[in-house]
Amino acid sequence: MSLLSSIPVAFVALLHVYILVLEMFLWTTPRGLKAFGLKPDFAEKTKTLAANQGLYNGFLAAGLIWGLVHPVPEFAEQIELFFLGLVGVAGIYGGLTAKPKIFFIQTVPAGIASLAVLFG
Repeated sequence: MSLLSSIPVAFVALLHVYILVLEMFLWTTPRGLKAFGLKPDFAEKTKTLAANQGLYNGFLAAGLIWGLVHPVPEFAEQIELFFLGLVGVAGIYGGLTAKPKIFFIQTVPAGIASLAVLFG
């Protein structure tokens, strides 16, 4: 695994850890409200749903980290590509159903990281 491919994969993993924190722990705080453009009453009513979303983002991050630390390079690449694919699909779905900027926040970095893994 080259450093050139590990950096973008690590970036996507850290991004999803950050999203986990925002959704699970900061949803109703000023930071969470600003990040997601929410009103306090809506955030309060949806914090359990947001925590569930955050947990799934954590699963994506965990899979990417697993790929980064796996000792067998060929299998590590497969793990990374699988989880980057999931991130990409989630970004497409979020971009179509929630906010178009989700596509650029999730799918574009996942695509760049996938290319780095494939050609790095």
